Amino acid sequence: MFADRAEIFIRSGKGGDGHVSFRREKYVPAGGPDGGDGGKGGDLIFEVDEGLNTLADFRYVRKYAAEDGENGSKKRCSGKDGKDLVLKVPPGTVIYEKETGKVVADMSGDNRRVLILKGGRGGKGNQHYATATMQAPKYAQPGQAAMEMTVRLELKVIADVGLVGFPNVGKSTLLSRVTNARPKIGNYHFTTTSPNLGVVDFEEGGGFVIADIPGLIEGASEGLGLGHQFLRHIERTKLIIHLVDAASTEGRDPIEDIRLINEELTSYNPQLAKLPQVIAANKIDVLYGEDEQEVVEKLRSAFEPEGLKVFPISAVSGKGIKELLYHVKGILDQMDKTPVVFEREFFPENTTVSEEPFEVWKEEENLYVVEGPRIERMLGYTNLESEKGFVFFQNFMRDNGILEQLEELGIQEGDTVRMYGLQFDYYK
Repeated sequence: MFADRAEIFIRSGKGGDGHVSFRREKYVPAGGPDGGDGGKGGDLIFEVDEGLNTLADFRYVRKYAAEDGENGSKKRCSGKDGKDLVLKVPPGTVIYEKETGKVVADMSGDNRRVLILKGGRGGKGNQHYATATMQAPKYAQPGQAAMEMTVRLELKVIADVGLVGFPNVGKSTLLSRVTNARPKIGNYHFTTTSPNLGVVDFEEGGGFVIADIPGLIEGASEGLGLGHQFLRHIERTKLIIHLVDAASTEGRDPIEDIRLINEELTSYNPQLAKLPQVIAANKIDVLYGEDEQEVVEKLRSAFEPEGLKVFPISAVSGKGIKELLYHVKGILDQMDKTPVVFEREFFPENTTVSEEPFEVWKEEENLYVVEGPRIERMLGYTNLESEKGFVFFQNFMRDNGILEQLEELGIQEGDTVRMYGLQFDYYK
């Protein structure tokens, strides 16, 4: 079955943690810190594969994650970087963030390979944090957290012209006559269950891509039938050809059909109804003489005052098709040749752990120690003598989880906390 929509969970790789270790060698009694750095996490990348035309693979595997970076180790050994994960999608795939519905990336035009989620940075080992005041740091930088999100993939075919109409009006027959496409043809409702693409070529050069959009029904914009799945494929087109059964072989009114389809287009996306439109009155070969003239005149009277030109054609015999195609080509030649690519609206936020580490430990009974470059720098620019500075200090301790860690270690009121040259008694 044709699959043009899927929902998947994606995750980049977490950065490896920096390592805490110290040199332990014979004849080196005071070896310094030698903890290595963690490796970078793998990136999550989407890439266009011209050989794909559905999203079927994503129907069966719903979770994708790049490789995590390895942790650092002793003797200054760095962890290995995680492998990137590249997901192959067909051209025309649009990636949406599930919750907001905003576009993360449109795999069309020049967007052949897009990095969606960046892998986490590897953490620095404790070798980087040795200072004159802290020559044996017991902390290392944690690896940056992975980025993750749930996305909705939608395949929107890339075509200049969308061929729309109710079932059995002859879209597949017309497409097979004017292009090299070979769609399945038959007198069944929803014979076409996936869009068929074809290229219309002209002797003098040039041409355009046309998509046979599966038959619409009334209520398609509300999801009835296969409405939503089909309507999304029209969003990229620059021009719409309405194909109607002028002979009313199934008892349908061609004028009413065009009105209904335009209502569905407007309901689904108001911009679609504003696209240039052309009406192709098909199956004209079934009518004769005055009947043909009468039907064509009714259509022209109804729609040409609105700017919609009507072409009587026969997809079976080929009558009128040349005039229709050259008219469409003339409109397209005057339009912007830039392909329709949806603008990026969503930029995944990197919600990671803090860039700099700290360590909290119980040194002896009733004495707790807090150290790290973040702590040392904060104490350097904070005046604890002022009320404002002391409030900032309290908030810093709370917001960075230091108070929480002290409590987990069992600190009690009246115990001492030491931060470099500062000591204070702990009270809630």
